[in-house]
This record gives sequence, structure tokens and C-alpha cells, in this order.
Amino acid sequence: MNASVPRPEGRRRPRDWLVDSGLFLLAGGYWLLATGADLTAASPPEPAWLFALPEIAGALGCVGLWLRRRWPVALATALTAVGVLTDLAAIALVVALFTVAVRRSPRTTAIVFAGSLLAPLSHLVLRPGHDLVPFLFGIVVLGGVVGWGLFVRHRQQLMQALRDRAVRAETEARLRAEQAQHHAREEIAREMHDLLGHRLSLLSVHAGALEFCPDASPEEVNRAARVIRESAHQALQDLREVLGVLRAPVGELPLPTLVDVPVLVAESGRAGMRVDLSTDVSEPAPQGVGRTAYRIVQEGLTNARKHAPGAEVRVRLAGAPDHGLTVEVHNDAPAAGREPVATLTPGQGLVGVAERVTLANGRLSHEPTTDGGWRLSAWLPWQP
Repeated sequence: MNASVPRPEGRRRPRDWLVDSGLFLLAGGYWLLATGADLTAASPPEPAWLFALPEIAGALGCVGLWLRRRWPVALATALTAVGVLTDLAAIALVVALFTVAVRRSPRTTAIVFAGSLLAPLSHLVLRPGHDLVPFLFGIVVLGGVVGWGLFVRHRQQLMQALRDRAVRAETEARLRAEQAQHHAREEIAREMHDLLGHRLSLLSVHAGALEFCPDASPEEVNRAARVIRESAHQALQDLREVLGVLRAPVGELPLPTLVDVPVLVAESGRAGMRVDLSTDVSEPAPQGVGRTAYRIVQEGLTNARKHAPGAEVRVRLAGAPDHGLTVEVHNDAPAAGREPVATLTPGQGLVGVAERVTLANGRLSHEPTTDGGWRLSAWLPWQP
């Protein structure tokens, strides 16, 4: 923390004017009382200016209190010099020392305090008639004022630290909330992609088939139209579900699991794909693992439908609690005369699948095969 007090030393606030005025009046009152006592105690010495010098120095010391906020060290040093000459500025010296202790570092305060001890020491040395009581009293007063000032400084620093900590905590809480909202948006975006991408790819494939095969038989047209209608209906249902949970926590999204993979494969088969499913799972997989596996199979089937139309697809699921879950989607090369579905922008499906597998502490690989096909495989740990 900075050595100076966090409060700025600029323009005085109304409270500062009130405090400074009260301290000036206190120091001035002491100066008036002490000056009157000196005038009645003894006759003025010759020359007259020698008698007036301590009074003038004491009065200037009292006036100097108005500068204590801006130059506390310089004022305390000057008042120490005045204190060697006269004790008429004793109150002003006490106030200046307190200001140094509050507004400057402890090291600077210790140096100024050590110098201020010259004032009571000078009275003990230069005025042999004085005993030790005033000297000790002066040291106790100066030391007590410095200790009080250091306490006030420490308290102000502590309060400033607490305020800074509160500000940092509020900022961190806001950043955590923004991060949570960002993660929620990403999760919803992934779910929308996974839920709708599969349906819309079916629509695209069969709509393209109708467009480029004008001589298709009525049975083929009816079958494609039925798939388009069913896919559009299901896509609307999925969209309603996603939009319906935007106001709910992400954990309440309708998420499929591993047991829904046969339904997904059967749906792709009804859409005209040749899909072979092989399952060798000893027991029901944990929900999180099954959900990730479902999305991997879904993405593999969607990519096979878009990039390898007419190809045979093989889906293999194998796993046990001691070995983890292995998911593999392998498609052959596109059928002769079938062109991949053109896309305007590169997909983000594999990116989302990779994120899911990474979050599950698993491994994902995707690569072309020697027969012109594509293999998407993943291993997921068997953990809740």
C-alpha cells in the first residue's frame, strides 16, 4: 500500500474547514493565554524586539496550521525550530506532529518525532531552572500524539483496504456472472446445433434429391416428402424445446443419453441411410458419458449424410466400468454418382464434439480411411 493516506490532499471539504478552524482557534487561544502570562510575569527586556520575537514566531506557527495538510513535514520542522525558541507554539507543534503521523510514512514520522524532541530538550538545557517534569511531560505528550496519529493512519489504511477488497469482490462477482452467462450461451448454442443440425441435414439431403432427380418415381417422391415433413416437424419440436428452456437453467435442457442411440440410428435408416449399429455395453453408462456418446454418434451420422451420401455407415459402441466407453462412427466412400451436400459455411459440429470430449476427460480422433471413407472415434472414461 502507498505510504501516504489514501485520502487526497486537494481542496478541503466542509468538514476539513471546520476541523482546521477549530485547531487554529485552539492553538491561537493557547498563544494568547501564554503571551498574556508572559506580559504579566516580567517586564519586557531591552531591546523590545527581542521580547516580541517569540510572540511573533508563535503567532506565525499558529497561522501555519492552515498549511498542515499540504506540507505537514515542513510545518512540523519549522514549528520544532520555533519550539526551541519559545513554547508559545506548543499546540501548533502537537497538531503538526499528528498530521505527519496520519499523512506520511512511519519512517518519516519517526524522523520528525525525533527532531521534535529538541523543543522540550532545549528548555531543559537552555533554562537551568526547569526541572525534569516539564521535559518528561512534553515527551509523553508528543509521543502520545504520534502514537494516536499512527493508529488513525492504520485505521484509514485498513478501511481503504476493505473498500478496495469490496470493489474487487464486486468486480470478480460480476466477471463470474458474465462468465457463467457466456458458458450458458455456449451450452445452449451447442444444444441447438446438435438438436437441429441432424434434422436440418435430413431436410437438405432429401430436398436436394427432389431437386436433382425430377424423374424420380412417385414412391420415391412420397418417401422423400414424408421424411422432409417428419424432419421439419421434429425440428420444430426441438426448436420449441430449446426456446422453452432459455428461461430455465441449462441443466434442465432435454438431453438424450446412450439409450437413445438406437432411436437415432433407426431415424437415419428411415431417412434412407444404411446404418449398422453394434452395441457391446455391459451396463447402463453414466448420464454425462452417455450424453456425450450420443452427440458423437449424432455428429458422425450428420457428417456422413452430408459428405458421403449413399455410403454405408457403421456405428460401434463398446464399454464397461473398468475400460471406459468407446464410440466409433465409420462411413465408406460416397456412393457412385452421389455428390456431397454443399454447405455455405464450414460446420462447427466437430469443434463442439471435441469440447464435449475434452470436458469429459476423454480422447477424440477423426481421420480419413484408406477406402475413401471417414472414421470418427472417441474414448470416454466411465465416470459420473
